[in-house]
Amino acid sequence: MAKRFSTLGRYPTTRLRRNRREDWSRRLVAETRLSVDDLIWPVFVQEGTNARTPVGSMPGVDRLSVDLFVEAVKQARDLGIPAVAIFPETDPSAKTPDAREAYNPDNLVCRAIRAVKKEVSDIGIVCDVALDPFNSDGHDGIVRDGYVQNDESVEALIKQAIVQTEAGADIQAPSDMMDGRIGAIRKALDAKGYVHAQIMSYAAKYASAFYNPFRDAIGSSGALKGDKKTYQMDYANSDEALREVGFDIEEGADMVMVKPGLPYLDIVRRVKDTFGVPTYAYQVSGEYAMLKGAAERGWLDWNKVLVETLTGFKRAGCDGILTYGAVDAARLLRGK
Repeated sequence: MAKRFSTLGRYPTTRLRRNRREDWSRRLVAETRLSVDDLIWPVFVQEGTNARTPVGSMPGVDRLSVDLFVEAVKQARDLGIPAVAIFPETDPSAKTPDAREAYNPDNLVCRAIRAVKKEVSDIGIVCDVALDPFNSDGHDGIVRDGYVQNDESVEALIKQAIVQTEAGADIQAPSDMMDGRIGAIRKALDAKGYVHAQIMSYAAKYASAFYNPFRDAIGSSGALKGDKKTYQMDYANSDEALREVGFDIEEGADMVMVKPGLPYLDIVRRVKDTFGVPTYAYQVSGEYAMLKGAAERGWLDWNKVLVETLTGFKRAGCDGILTYGAVDAARLLRGK
């Protein structure tokens, strides 16, 4: 690579700063373009009416009752954001070891989907497929004898994906990291006639310390027993991520995701270069909290670091980014 670039001009005949001198010139030669079309907005929903509860560990993020969630989705649609992702705070009394509330067709998520679909068009609804918001053990799967069971969990995830699709969700996004769940969900959706339902697989999801604020938001942090290292990936591994992504594509995933985001951009680039499929990343709660918290203390300029980091995702190969800053980014990109 160094030899290739050594033939492309030398100072002072070539001055790379020439193209950086003016704003219009910088825009002409920009290699990466970030737009509103690249954004997915994760939103937390809660029970109640006209209820809004701040998430203490995520400055500027609130849990919203279904009626306010509908209004938030309208706002996102009007800003041109293509999709929102729903995550629930489930009433603790509804949480059980088998997480059966996950596939209750009248659970909070399904009610939120139906409410949105009744009033808002031209925006996609992404639904998490995982049991941790509904599991009294705080895990993404069903725990037996201290171990998260794979195949039993997949059966529950299938039921969850079906009720969410029946409620009107456009994209099922399994984040659980159970083996074989993409193929099982695809087969079940097709058997029900939902051949057009999309699957965005959390294909390379790492066991990360950056998730803690999210667990506060959905109310699972206090319930979690142990850690998730037996099913989420070891953050030391990169080749393994390609195996995970390859399996999920073969099983029917339409899109794949890397999670978390910024510490894993090398994985994004490897996935995109290897498979060339629609590839996404999640700027997770801990990443958001660090940037937003520092901005609130005057240490960083929120608008600048938000756009810079999201552009970094795009530069690494992302086709889109899930970010809690989606609304702020959309306003900045649209000049509103």
